[in-house]
Amino acid sequence: MTAHEEFLAWVHGPLTDAERALHDGDPEPRRALWSRTEPVSVLGAWRNAIGLRETDELFDFLGRSMSDCRRFEIEVLAFDVNGDAAHTVAFEHTAVSVDGVPRSYTLRVTQVYRREAGGWRVAHRHGDTAAE
Repeated sequence: MTAHEEFLAWVHGPLTDAERALHDGDPEPRRALWSRTEPVSVLGAWRNAIGLRETDELFDFLGRSMSDCRRFEIEVLAFDVNGDAAHTVAFEHTAVSVDGVPRSYTLRVTQVYRREAGGWRVAHRHGDTAAE
């Protein structure tokens, strides 16, 4: 398996599983796949976070806000792996309850990853609502 194939398998396996868990109210799997080394950042569809403290607070907030994930899919549009760095450009298709209200939406998401201790970790996320 090439480095590109291994990376995509991670995106469609552990990363997707962690995001689905977050959308079911559990932020811990997402937190486990994020870098614990500064800098980390989120320019999010709902809130921004800069640094470990703020990203941890954001993940907890999202976990409290979301439940009943009925669909979560990452549609990778473009990606690359270059040594210990990688990025994805994707649509995330989601059906979830937000504060108890069922919603469906698609986000445009760009993420930056770095390899740490032999595994991929998210270092930056930028997401916004895609136009219908």
